[in-house]
Amino acid sequence: MHEDSFYGVQARFLIAVDCTILGFIDNEIKLLTFRRKIEPKKGGLSLLGGFMNENENIDQAASRVLKTLTGLDNIYMQQVKAYGNVDRDPGERVISVTYYALINVTDYANSLLPESDLEWISLDRKRELIFDHEQMLDDAILLLRRHAALHPIGFNLLPEKFTLTQLQSLYESIYGETMDKRNFRKKILGMDILERLDEKDKKSSKRGAYYYVFNRQRYESMLDKGFVFTM
Repeated sequence: MHEDSFYGVQARFLIAVDCTILGFIDNEIKLLTFRRKIEPKKGGLSLLGGFMNENENIDQAASRVLKTLTGLDNIYMQQVKAYGNVDRDPGERVISVTYYALINVTDYANSLLPESDLEWISLDRKRELIFDHEQMLDDAILLLRRHAALHPIGFNLLPEKFTLTQLQSLYESIYGETMDKRNFRKKILGMDILERLDEKDKKSSKRGAYYYVFNRQRYESMLDKGFVFTM
């Protein structure tokens, strides 16, 4: 920016986007991280992020970072908040806008970029994260829980077809608490937004469990009639 701009010689800051990328693996919500390759905190465990370019807005920057580091397009993401403490990055004054993103790891597995040194970690390892990334994760999970209670966003974490047991495990992982099986199934099936398939998952028992799919078209049609999703 030139000194003869409308705002004179006001201070200039770097703007970054940091993404809390979450996946559902082995009945657990996990966080995608990487080892930082530059100082400060080189080698530290970090959220995935990058700096905003001059020719893009913040949402576009977040989408670019996600595409570059995961190889995936059209990922569900929501902006969380901005972090601007003066000393949050010892390298330089950096203001970071954070997002959380939900990905289906079945899709992601085919797009993994080994050279990026990415790693899925359990959320209980959050204290290993550099800078203020632990706080970013905490804030993202809190917002995720609020959104998941009112919108069927959890299905973004699941493969196209899933069992009710998988679905319950997902919501238990999101909220960090055990749910009553009978009540959960009565509630979710009572919404009439799932479609049962003839196919069964027989990996866990001979009898098997039916697969279901989320009927997004039916859900959106019901929204127009005043339907309210609550979980």
